[in-house]
Formats: sequence, structure tokens, C-alpha cells
Amino acid sequence: MCQCRGMRRDDICLYLSPDDRAELQSLVADRNTPRKLVWRAGIVLATADGHGTVEIMRRADTSKPTVWRWQERYLDEGVEGLKRDKTRPSRIPPLPRETRLKVIAKTVQESPPNATHWSRSAMAEAVGISPSSVGRIWAEAGLKPHLTKSFKVSNDPMFEEKITDIVGLYLDPPERAVVLCVDEKSQIQALDRTQPGLPLKTGRAATMTHDYKRHGTTTLFAALDVKSGVVIGECLPRHRAKEFLKFLRRIDRVVPKSREVHLVLDNYATHKTPEVTAWLEKHSRFTLHFTPTSASWLNLVERFFAEITSKRIRRGSYSGVDDLEAAIYDYLVQHNEKPKPFTWTKSAKDILARERRALNTLDEIRGNR
Repeated sequence: MCQCRGMRRDDICLYLSPDDRAELQSLVADRNTPRKLVWRAGIVLATADGHGTVEIMRRADTSKPTVWRWQERYLDEGVEGLKRDKTRPSRIPPLPRETRLKVIAKTVQESPPNATHWSRSAMAEAVGISPSSVGRIWAEAGLKPHLTKSFKVSNDPMFEEKITDIVGLYLDPPERAVVLCVDEKSQIQALDRTQPGLPLKTGRAATMTHDYKRHGTTTLFAALDVKSGVVIGECLPRHRAKEFLKFLRRIDRVVPKSREVHLVLDNYATHKTPEVTAWLEKHSRFTLHFTPTSASWLNLVERFFAEITSKRIRRGSYSGVDDLEAAIYDYLVQHNEKPKPFTWTKSAKDILARERRALNTLDEIRGNR
């Protein structure tokens, strides 16, 4: 790349290397290239092809200083210089480093006298800067005082063994066996809205009244096949051991007798009653795998419960329990027509490492108090 200049500024000429020319032509030809970059590349290519400034101004529909600006940018910085915009200096003078550090320190180490966390206005008043400056400092430091994340650490003494066992079933299920994630979604309310809502339309969200009538509840027992994504479901009036046994018999009828059955389920008391234990002793092909305490997230059927709640139950209006159960069964039928399994990706090693980090952090916090 070189340049030659005559007596007039209009006489600038460019000699492009083969690589630069190929890259500029590729940018112009690519339909995904931003329009402004195509325009800049066109100016440089036209200059290299020997066109004068007046002709380039006509082609690019721009002024002479603009043509010169991008010619000089290419001469100074090459093709990469065309890909970025020059940043203009901010009119707002930068805050002293001490002020920035003070805001960050107060945010993470202190609380305001009348609140649990800082707001932009409270911090601005405490430090003596504008709320927008506080917001910029927080954004640059990745601080979000208004947000919290909840967590739950399991205290199960067999946490590691149970995690390894269940994750192993997900990632490497035994041959000629069915792995089912089982749980019950209890107290699903049949709510009937007192007023009809307005439908969705352009520029307006659908509406739903806060007022409703209760028409009873039902419990959905569900068993999610980890491999196929098919769900065995049944609505029952309560969620006692009696209903759980009824659902186990339903699973026993549905799953072929030649297959072993591995059930992943939580530690709810109805799953461990003497009646359930006696039934399992008579049906040796069933093996139960209990999740650790406070670790319901390990049960994949919870993902299905989240979907049916958000897609079918929460925004529905039901005149009675029968109406609610009909909607649930209809969802199950349509889900099983095109089942899609949930893919488990975390290894037991990753989960255990994260749990250890959480416990170590909690120990550090307790030690500092």
C-alpha cells in the first residue's frame, strides 16, 4: 500500500495490495456487511481504481472532506481502520479514581441506614455525585445491588453418592431398562376468572382479571421417561401414599414387563411408607433412586411441571376440577404425540465441585462474622 500526491489534494491515489483489494471487494459483495462499511470500502476502491475526488463524491453522494477522511484513514490504519468509528471525547469529565473506588467499596461493604441495599439516588447523595454517575460506575464494575439470587445447599450426608447415582442414570442409563423421573404436582387450583379478559392485539398485551373463584384442586402425578421424553400422567384428588401406590400400579401396567424400572424421586414421606415398601418388595423390577434433600432440581420431571404450568395451567380459566383435569390430559396427549426429552449436561464431578465451592464460601462468611 502506498500513496502519491500531486500539487492538489484531489490528486490522491492509492495502490492496494492484492490482499487488501480482495478483502475490500469481499466486504462490498457480502450482503451482511453494514452499509456504512460498504460505503467506506467503495471510496477506497474507487480511489485505487483511479477515479478523481469529484467522481467519488458523486458515487458516494458525500462531501469532499468525507472522501478525504476515509482515504486518509485507510492510509494510516489500513482496512481495519475502515471498520471502526472514531470515538468522540465525552463532554462529561471523568470522575476521580478515588470516587469510583469509594462507590464500589460502599456498595459491597456497607448498607444505607434505612434500607437493605443501595439505590442510585441514595448512593449519589452519600458520595456527592449524580445518580447517572453511580449507574455508570455500577455497570462498569458489574454491580447490581437491586438483585439477589437465592440458593439452597443440601445437608444430605449421602449427597455425593446420590448425585453420582442419579446423574449416572441420566448420562449412561442401564441397558434394557426404563429410567422414569417421578413426582407429584399437588394443589393445582381450578381458578375461574370473574371477568373475561381482553385478547392479545397489536400494541396491547392480553389482560386477565386478578379476581377469581376457586373450584377445588387436583394433583398431577407424572413420570417422565428420560430417554424418550414421554410422560405418564394421572390426576388424583390427593397426594397420599394411597394415591402414590395407585400411580405405581399405573406405571407397572404401562411399562413392558420385560424392562427394569428405575424411578428417580424425592424424599417425600408418601414415597417411603410401609405400604409402598411392601409393594416394591413384591415388584423387584422397580428400583428407587432418591434425590438428596433440598435438591429437587435434580429431578427432570420438575422441568416438565414448569412447562405445563407456564404453557397451559397458569393463564387458564376453569369452571371446575373436571375442566382443569381435561386441560391437563389434553396437554399430556399433545406432548406425547411429539415428545422431546430434556438433555442433562452437567456431570456429577461438576455438580460436586460447585457444591464444595458453595460450602467453602459459606464457611468463609461465617468465619468473618
